[in-house]
Amino acid sequence: MSGDRDTILSRIRHGRAERTVAPAYAEVTAKRQSAAPALPRVGDDRVAAFSERAQRLSSDVLGPMAAADAGRAIARYLQSRGLPSRAVCWPDLAGHDWAGAGLAVEARAARDTDLVGITGAFCAIAETGTLMLLSGPATPATVSLLPETHIALLPVGRIVARMEDAWALLRREHGALPRAVSFVSGPSRTADIEQTVTLGAHGPYRVLIVLIRE
Repeated sequence: MSGDRDTILSRIRHGRAERTVAPAYAEVTAKRQSAAPALPRVGDDRVAAFSERAQRLSSDVLGPMAAADAGRAIARYLQSRGLPSRAVCWPDLAGHDWAGAGLAVEARAARDTDLVGITGAFCAIAETGTLMLLSGPATPATVSLLPETHIALLPVGRIVARMEDAWALLRREHGALPRAVSFVSGPSRTADIEQTVTLGAHGPYRVLIVLIRE
């Protein structure tokens, strides 16, 4: 009988302790989840911050410049590196005067034989120097993934401070996610083979970002 009594009393004490601790734990958890995370400082000049970080990731950056000057800047860039002046672009960018800049550009999804692809960008992230691209009928993902050279036209007004801002902008402007969201942080690279960094293993060898002044 004594043993049964002790068991019952032990269960009562344990139950009271759980009821005392649980509300306190819940309160602490709620406060932790509601607290704003400590975010790194990006600086007031998001364009400069993005450019500096993108170049650290081996992207080339030109501009800011007027949209009308982008074609000629791209042509000079390709010529200076001995690259072809023939390219494929997003259908979304078909209205640019590529021919006037000396470029032969087709507006379509890329094929494995295309060497240069020209895209826009949904936005860019200053904190990491990263482009955010959304797939769609007018913005096929292949144009940034298949060619050896990826060129992105980026309006400076689409540069946000952090990754959290990029997702918030996507939810605000599109609501539902597209089929694919791509993040481009410089040329494709891997160190899988003998721990040696190799560019272009899974995508473009080079990335050029042309900043467009609005």
